[in-house]
Amino acid sequence: MMILCVQGPRTLLPDSQTQVVPLGVSVLSSSSPRCLHNSTKLWDPTTDLRTIGGTFCYLDASGWYWGAITAGEAHSVLQGAPEGTFLVRDSSHPLYMLTLSVKTGRGPTNIRIEYSHGSFRLDSSSPARPRLHSFPDVPSLVQHYVGSGKGKEVATEDESEAITLPAPPECSVLLKLKQPLRRPQAFPSLQHLTRLAINRSTKHLKDLPLPKPLLQYLYNYPFQL
Repeated sequence: MMILCVQGPRTLLPDSQTQVVPLGVSVLSSSSPRCLHNSTKLWDPTTDLRTIGGTFCYLDASGWYWGAITAGEAHSVLQGAPEGTFLVRDSSHPLYMLTLSVKTGRGPTNIRIEYSHGSFRLDSSSPARPRLHSFPDVPSLVQHYVGSGKGKEVATEDESEAITLPAPPECSVLLKLKQPLRRPQAFPSLQHLTRLAINRSTKHLKDLPLPKPLLQYLYNYPFQL
């Protein structure tokens, strides 16, 4: 036996009675002026893909990105290095991609690198945190702190913690970056060393009398370290 269900006529209700509002969410009327000025701009996720992908291309070319080494391994390779020697590695923290490991006056130290909406900056518990510079890629961040010559107070990373907590004063260090520590198997080529020398001597690459392929090679890594 087949049962046929036929939809009957529905009662037309005013629009104001059919609106479903989640609990705890307020609704602004169409006449409210705030609707005209507070429209939220949606973030394009392709920007994240381009920014993160570009950063890892730069890091791979740098020679001082060590990939998925642990905090203990970073400690071992930095232990005998001069103060200010640094490397970048993958972070073991689930909410961060990268960590800056640097030899400080207190020994090898780890500082997480934050990423948000197309910009990178150092994680810090300092009151100056809102004034920390943000950068479009990690090499630009590192180059800034190497070139500034001024120490920055930052929070050290505890690999055993699942979330970042405000660090007490004794967990803060004065960060000074001086020179990168390159991987043993990533000794820079003569071409890359020449590129670094050119980048240190000028910021106006487009004015150089070089063929386009050579200019493109310089643009592929526009940093000094």
